[in-house]
Amino acid sequence: MPRPVTIRTVARMAGCSIATVSRVMNGTGPASVEAETRVRAAVAELGFRPSEIGRSLKTLRTRTLGVVIPSLTNPVFASSVAGIEAEARKHGHVLLVTATDYDPGRERELVDTLVAQSVAGLVMTVADPDSNPTLDHLDTAGIPYVLVYNEPQRSGRAAVTVDNAASGRTLTRAFIDKGHARILFVGGRFSSSDRSRLRYRGYALAMREAGLQAAPVLELDYLADVAAHRVALETLFAVQPCPSALICSNDLLALSIAAAVRDMGLRVPQDISVAGFDGISIGRLVSPSLCTIDQPTRLMGERAVQRLFELIACTGLRAVEHLPFRLRLGESIAAAPEDTGIGPLATLTA
Repeated sequence: MPRPVTIRTVARMAGCSIATVSRVMNGTGPASVEAETRVRAAVAELGFRPSEIGRSLKTLRTRTLGVVIPSLTNPVFASSVAGIEAEARKHGHVLLVTATDYDPGRERELVDTLVAQSVAGLVMTVADPDSNPTLDHLDTAGIPYVLVYNEPQRSGRAAVTVDNAASGRTLTRAFIDKGHARILFVGGRFSSSDRSRLRYRGYALAMREAGLQAAPVLELDYLADVAAHRVALETLFAVQPCPSALICSNDLLALSIAAAVRDMGLRVPQDISVAGFDGISIGRLVSPSLCTIDQPTRLMGERAVQRLFELIACTGLRAVEHLPFRLRLGESIAAAPEDTGIGPLATLTA
C-alpha cells in the first residue's frame, strides 16, 4: 500500500524545510523564488492536497461553517439549509449541521462542539436571541455568527428574518376580514421559539385594532403528535366556546392541528378555519390546501451566509435584516360560520 503524501514528503522532495512548504502553500511568509519553484513542482508531481485541518493550525479556522437549527425534520429549515449550503459552496466552504430538537439546553453543547471544529462562523436559529448565554459567549469570544428566522429585539446581533409580528397581524386580519371574531392562536412553546411569541404579538395587535378580545395563547410542543394535540384541543374546548379559526405558529403544527380537528368530528374550513406560518410546499399538496404566511426560506439562508462572510471580513453590520413575506390564503380558510354562538365542545357532543 502506498504511503500517504504529507507536507513532510513535499519538503523532502523539494529539499527544504516543512516551514518553507507551509509558507509557500499558505502565503503566510516570504520564500525565495527558487524554493517556491521547487515546492510547487514537488506539489504537482506528488499530487499533494493540503489538509484543511492542518492549514487551520495557523488561521485557527477551517473552510467550514457550523449550522444550528431547531429541527432536521421541518421542511422550512431544510429549505434554508439548502440556501446556506449553496452560498457556502460559492465561498469554498462546507457545512456541519446540527439540530437542537427545540431544546434550548442543547444550544451551548452543540455550539461548543462546532467551535471545537474550528468553524469559520455559525448560522443559527436559537430559542431566545435576546437572553441567551450561548450568544453572549460567542460575542465575547469574537466568533462570527448570523441568526436566521430569529428576530432579536436587542441591538448588536446580526439576523435575517421576516417581520414576525407584522406577519401575525396580516394573517389575523385575513381571518377578521372573513368575519371571524373568535380566533385562537396555537403556538409552539414561547420558551423555545421567539418566532411564536412575536407572531402571537401580531395576532393580539390585530384583534385589539378590530375591537376584539385576544384569547390567551394555547402553547403546545412542536414535536408532539396529532393525538396529543387533539387532547389539548378537547381539554380547552370542553370549558370554553369553540373558536371559528385557529392560527398556528408554524405550518407543521397547523397540519397536525387540522388533523386533530378532523379527528374531533369537525370540518376544515366549514366549522373551523386553520392557518400556519412558513409556506412549506407540502401545505399546497394537502386538501384543503393550507392558508399560511409564505417566507423566502431559501433566500434567508443565502443572505445569512452572505452576511456571515461580511462579518468574517469585518465589513458587515450586526443588525436585523427583514425580508418580505406573502399571505397565501389557500383553502383552509373560509368565512366564519353563521352560527357564532357555538358553545363548548362538551355541549356539541353531548
